[in-house]
This record gives sequence, C-alpha cells and structure tokens, in this order.
Amino acid sequence: MISPINHTNNIEKVNTYKIEPYVIAADIYSNKDMLGRGGWSWYTGSSSWFYKAGIENILGIKIEKGILKINPCIKSDWKEYEIRYRFGKSIYEIKVYNPDGKNTGVEEIKINGIIQKEKEVILRDDGKNYNIEIKM
Repeated sequence: MISPINHTNNIEKVNTYKIEPYVIAADIYSNKDMLGRGGWSWYTGSSSWFYKAGIENILGIKIEKGILKINPCIKSDWKEYEIRYRFGKSIYEIKVYNPDGKNTGVEEIKINGIIQKEKEVILRDDGKNYNIEIKM
C-alpha cells in the first residue's frame, strides 16, 4: 500500500492519486471527497521510513547491540542479492543466496567460509573485511 507504483499503474489510479509516482506520500486521503489521493509528497520522513522498511523488512538486515541479524522476506524468484555494509573501519560483504526459491528463513551463515552455529554476526570494528554468505 505504501508503494506509489501501486497507486499509479493505470490511468484511473493516476487521476485519483494525483501526485508523482516515484515518491512516497506521507498521506493517502480517506476523506470521501479526496479518497485515494496522495498528499505530502517529497516529505523526507516518509522516504526514510520506506528506506528503513526495505532494509529491515525486505532485505532483513537488523543491527541490535552490535549484532547483525539477517532474516530476509523476499519474493521467491529472487535468487540472490548483495549488500556492502561498513561498521566503523570494517567492511562486511554480504551475499544472500536463495537456491530453493524461499520467501523467508535462513538455513546457514558463513563468515569467511566458516559455518556459524548462531544465525547472527557479531560486528567488529577492527579494519578487516568480512565475507558473509547466507543461504536461505
């Protein structure tokens, strides 16, 4: 519902929504006289929430107390994606593989080729590069 593309994918919706199809609206009006119309476009707060939703709830990247937790929720036809994350002076190259076409769930995490018992990564600011492989 928050994606502007869903409000502008046909001419009738474009005429109702009335704002740009490439920016997030802070409001979608529910008043019967303007039902479905977008408002407050280009509002920076709405774009930051959309960014946060994408990173945390789609790509599944959450950092809590120095621990990186990854739990993607993606379309089953996404076979892989990559993220480059900097933590202080360290770089984390994260590759998520989805060979079985899942929507969510992590089977295995490897750090620099070593399988981890826990499905999380303790972040270190030691200037090193870390290769993280995640199999869904």
